Amino acid sequence: MTDNERVKTRDVVAEGLYIASAATRLALKNRILVHILVDGDDFDSDAFLPDARETLLGLAAEAEADAARTDRERKAARNRYSDSSGTHDYRRRDVRNLRRRVKQSQHVARELRLRAADDAELRKLVADAREAAWGEVSKNIDRSLRISAARPDLDADYERMRGARMQALRLVDLPKLRAHRRSVAKQQALRAEGAEPPPVETVQRGAVDLSELE
Repeated sequence: MTDNERVKTRDVVAEGLYIASAATRLALKNRILVHILVDGDDFDSDAFLPDARETLLGLAAEAEADAARTDRERKAARNRYSDSSGTHDYRRRDVRNLRRRVKQSQHVARELRLRAADDAELRKLVADAREAAWGEVSKNIDRSLRISAARPDLDADYERMRGARMQALRLVDLPKLRAHRRSVAKQQALRAEGAEPPPVETVQRGAVDLSELE
């Protein structure tokens, strides 16, 4: 294996482990939320170590299965020299890359099994998942509080601004509506007489002195 191939393999393995860790944290976060919010139990880090271990071992088994499948594809491709008919229709020229993929998957699986046997690593995953769970809960609490704060009975300026809004409705919006209705009625009368009516008259907001609202 060349130096470039070693670097590429190391990067692929690191990415695989990162994805596995992210998937484990997500699974743990969801279990923590159910455990605390639904079941109402107190948080205990050690209680989630078996869940973390189970998730890592499951991902390791998936990586091993991927390695076994890729190895079968590698063996089948050794005696194929014709043109490929698709993405996964491997040929002799793909054998080298397939062998590298087998080793990468095997490496990921071994590392995941090592982490699953390391209680310190499991506790770190649980701690990260707990932080993610709390972040989600705190966002929901903040959103609920903002919605509650928008209630009229909790708005300190609601009563003061309510008077201004009602004046604006009475002095601006209602006259505008009445003028519009008069124009529509005038148009209908002219059409009934066979005449061409003028454009509908409107009252622009701002025609009333806004200082009256203060």
